[in-house]
This record gives sequence, structure tokens and C-alpha cells, in this order.
Amino acid sequence: AIQAYHAATSYMDAQLGRVVDALDGLGLAQSTVIVFTSDHGYHLGDHGLWQKQSLFERSARVPLIISAPGAKGNGRSTTALAEMLDLYPTLAALCGLPAPDYLDGTSLRPILDDVNATVKNAAFSQVRRGANGEGYSVRSGQWRYTEWTDAAGKLTAAQLFDEVADPAETKNLALDPARAATVKELAALLAPIRAQK
Repeated sequence: AIQAYHAATSYMDAQLGRVVDALDGLGLAQSTVIVFTSDHGYHLGDHGLWQKQSLFERSARVPLIISAPGAKGNGRSTTALAEMLDLYPTLAALCGLPAPDYLDGTSLRPILDDVNATVKNAAFSQVRRGANGEGYSVRSGQWRYTEWTDAAGKLTAAQLFDEVADPAETKNLALDPARAATVKELAALLAPIRAQK
């Protein structure tokens, strides 16, 4: 499965390269914004899971490539956080259009010009499990914190992972007394998200 995944990734890279080459050849590269992303990451057997429907980093994190005419960060990567709801305001800003006031997202344009910039300190993910409840997750700094609820919205479990020291998310630190302040801080970030039901 892993070999198939890498083959598919290489194929996708090659196809994206063909699109970029075609835009260059047609003289459209300087007036075209390219966005490449996915709606979810992909488990490859880690945690006994395949595909998506979890809130582990491997599933919640998605590829995101934005190439914009004149952006100083083109061709460079960043560690800045972004969410899918940031795409609309980003594209509006890149096209010189005003974004509607009701949008929740934040334009990523500052990051496209300076890959060391940040526009948010947290990124949120949610998964619905029907009658089994929901999961809410926040990624902030080195931490991913997740709360699981039952169908009535009652908290049933929590997970805290250190994405720097434990990128495979093998040690849940949510009940570690040394991490109580981190759990409290991240739970406070999730509270308004959970309240939006």
C-alpha cells in the first residue's frame, strides 16, 4: 500500500508539473493562481486505520500548495498553520476582490509573501461519527489536542499529542499532570468550536 501511495504521489506531482508547464507555455502563468489541496490526509495502517475519519495528524493535515503570480514565497515551504476555510479569503485577496465580512477564514496572502509569517495560532478539525458523537481537534504550536463527545455532546475522551517529540502520536499526554496547563489552554480554544453545534 505504501508503494502504491508513493507512486500515486509521484504521478500527481508530474501532472501538476504539466499544468504549470502548460500555463507557462500559454503565457498565462503571471495571471493564474494555482491551488492544490485535498479534503483529508491519509492513514496507511498507522493506528490500525486506513483512509480518513480520524483526528490524528495524518488524517487532519492536508497538502496545500498555492502558487500566486509575484508571490515572494513561491517554491518555498512554511510551517505556518492554515485551514481550508482560509482558501476563499486568500483567493479573494490574490484577485484584488473584497472578501465578505461573514467569512470565518483568514487570508494567507501574508504567508505567500513571507514564509516566516503567521496569520493564526490554531487550526481546527472536526469529525462526525453519527450516533457515536463527534470529535473536535485543535493544532497549535507543537500540540494536537482532541476531545471526543457522545451523541448528547458529553465529553467522553481527550487526547494530547506532542507533534515534535512524538510525530507518530503514540503517547497520549492528556492525563499527564505535567501537561494540565496545556490541556486547559487548548480545551479553552475548542470550547467555542464545540458550542457552534
